[in-house]
Amino acid sequence: MEATLDAVGHMESLVGHHYRVDDYYEVGREKIREYARAVQDFHPAHWSEDAADALGYSGLVMPTTFVSIPAMLANRRLFETVITGYDVFVQTDQVFEMHKPVVTGDRLVSDVELESVRRIAGRDLLTVKNTFTDQTGEVVQVMHTTVVGVTGEEVDAGISDAVKRVVMHGIEVPSRTKVAETNGGSAPDAGLHLSQATRTRVPRTAIRFDDATVGTELPPRIATLTRGDLVNYAGVAGDANPIHWADSVAPLAGLPDVIAHGMLTMGLGAGFLTEWLGDPGAMTRYAVRLSNYTVVESNTVGSVEFTGRIKSLDPETKTAVIVLVAKSAGRKIFGLATAEVRLR
Repeated sequence: MEATLDAVGHMESLVGHHYRVDDYYEVGREKIREYARAVQDFHPAHWSEDAADALGYSGLVMPTTFVSIPAMLANRRLFETVITGYDVFVQTDQVFEMHKPVVTGDRLVSDVELESVRRIAGRDLLTVKNTFTDQTGEVVQVMHTTVVGVTGEEVDAGISDAVKRVVMHGIEVPSRTKVAETNGGSAPDAGLHLSQATRTRVPRTAIRFDDATVGTELPPRIATLTRGDLVNYAGVAGDANPIHWADSVAPLAGLPDVIAHGMLTMGLGAGFLTEWLGDPGAMTRYAVRLSNYTVVESNTVGSVEFTGRIKSLDPETKTAVIVLVAKSAGRKIFGLATAEVRLR
């Protein structure tokens, strides 16, 4: 117990650790399409320049959760050299704050920060903050990711060797022996404010604010997932965690079978919302707490049913809060999920 408390104290001392990634991530036209296909988001603004132009965008619009790709690349250094001492990380909460729509050709630079460390019910919860700025130096998105750090005491002792046998080449498995790097300075101010472009742009949503009513339910949607979908998402998003595709590893992590990526189910949910909304750039915040997982067996098709309703409306800002529910095999996989959207 003393060693555990010492480890927690060490992690708490690292809160605020920050660095800026040296290189930028350029948002590609075909990558947007690849990712949209992987999360089954067929909104025309992700696929057609003409459709994006009709909504007032200069290029294909990035899907809501697309930013998880450059975030994963940016965060690798943090999880390999700073957040050490854990064998597995389990995602629990995710928040996306959209300050400005991102389109084809934008060059994103990521600032990474260990935002908080908490110990709740014997578990270590770590929150990582990614602040993305574009080529103009303006903040375009902020992402907060909370994971639970799991040690070998809670999973099968053979999981590390099992992962090494199946993980794709070029992905380094985090080591307990690496030393944290020094703090790289402070992150840019990323308060909850929209860019000038977003504030002055009139959303081109399918629903008008004056026609919206609290309690209105969104048309439900059922998304299906196969092992092929999981493998495809892993490749597109760069998430090599084998619990999402390897039968030999999932049970060692205490799972009943291979499970869908949490970020994949969030992407499906975001597409469900923007399909109803009609304008992907009109969503300003998307927050999900994961409470369960979607099991995808090798010989069956998994499914996620999405429903939603308008929780509240703000006439001053013409914004709405949508509550999203996601269920798989009768279980709620989102403990709490909300989206804040602007309406015309």
